[in-house]
Amino acid sequence: MITSRLGIAIVAPAGCTNDPLAVERAIARFEAQGCLVRNYYDHSCTHQRFGGTDDARLAQLHAAVRDPDIHLIIALRGGYGISRLLPAIDFDAIAASGKIIVGFSDVTALHMGLMARTGALSYAGPMVAGDFGAEEAVPFTLDDFWACLSGPTHTIRETVSGNPQLDVRGTVWGGNLAMIGSLVGTPYFPQIDGGILWLEDISEHPYRVERLLLQLMQTGVLERQQAVVLGDFSGYRLGPLDNGYDFDAMLAYVRRTLPVPVLTGLSFGHIPRRVTIPFGAQGHLESDADGFSLSLSDYPTVRLA
Repeated sequence: MITSRLGIAIVAPAGCTNDPLAVERAIARFEAQGCLVRNYYDHSCTHQRFGGTDDARLAQLHAAVRDPDIHLIIALRGGYGISRLLPAIDFDAIAASGKIIVGFSDVTALHMGLMARTGALSYAGPMVAGDFGAEEAVPFTLDDFWACLSGPTHTIRETVSGNPQLDVRGTVWGGNLAMIGSLVGTPYFPQIDGGILWLEDISEHPYRVERLLLQLMQTGVLERQQAVVLGDFSGYRLGPLDNGYDFDAMLAYVRRTLPVPVLTGLSFGHIPRRVTIPFGAQGHLESDADGFSLSLSDYPTVRLA
């Protein structure tokens, strides 16, 4: 898609923010890029931990979908809330609009549902409150997003040791592990064969990560994938009863147990410096002793004329 001015909608389908100035900073950064911005989030209408009541958050999303000037719909933040909306989301309208949904964390549920119900692609990428609207934005995170968006291909390179040697191709999908686990057995879980599955989470103890990975294995999801690529899993706390059971111990166990190669070192998760990954793109994953590269293609892009 080629346009002279990129249209961006800000919506809050999940959590609210405790910093209303973040939206103002994000709008300023978008406008400095020459973008048209429509903000559908009203900080005065937040409800409990959410960016509005369920009906209001759904209305934000659908209004952005109907807006003819919008190309990207970027989530305010994650947190929690999209699971409540899934049965009422008009996935067909989102797919037909050609608009790109952008976000991660709880927004994983929206990526998953959109792919499962329509086959449409979206972006696991930066959000308004923590990225575009941060007091100190991380240049790499924003630059990687704009580079990915301009396409037509995008390559992620990571320097990391200890991964298996690998050369595979497949559909790239994934996101927040807890959200993916919560959708197993629902109509919002896409059936992807031969995929490259990436995962991340925050404040989840290694045993919970292991348990969710075993759930994906025991439901037959992992045996259909080419590889699992782990991003950031920080923020957890170990206790005295763990007795040496930490993330590395868990990783060694799942590498012995899962029916698929497991890589680590992806710069994705609840961290400031983060890559953008088009959900549903075609990927070529090459891994050796020095690191890995993930080359992405066949995903929706927008570039300025």
